[in-house]
Amino acid sequence: MNTDLLKSTASNLPTLTYSVLVEAEKDEGYKATVLGLPDCNANGVTREEALINLRQLLTTRLLNSEIVSLEIDNPNFEHPWMKFAGMFKDDPQFDEMQEDIKALRRERDLEMEEYYRQLDTEDKTK
Repeated sequence: MNTDLLKSTASNLPTLTYSVLVEAEKDEGYKATVLGLPDCNANGVTREEALINLRQLLTTRLLNSEIVSLEIDNPNFEHPWMKFAGMFKDDPQFDEMQEDIKALRRERDLEMEEYYRQLDTEDKTK
């Protein structure tokens, strides 16, 4: 498990941006809630007052805490192709297939070399 703890004080924190849900309450007034932090909400008579109260709550909360990044290695990670590794090791035709692939690649390489030579010749005549 790797941890990367980045401790910051309020004076050197970058500006943080939060998505906030602002709802009109039934009994008049507004409620502002930080999305993803349901326990971080504030009320106000006006929309602006609810947002100001929420800003004060967040500022106080951040003064008494720290923001850290935590990296955890996945203990169950397996490369998705590993289940296919070695599946042809006992196939009697595998070596023959590999040779066919090599021959086809050599053939295509020669075709491309010829094609590039023709392009070079055409460029020289222009």
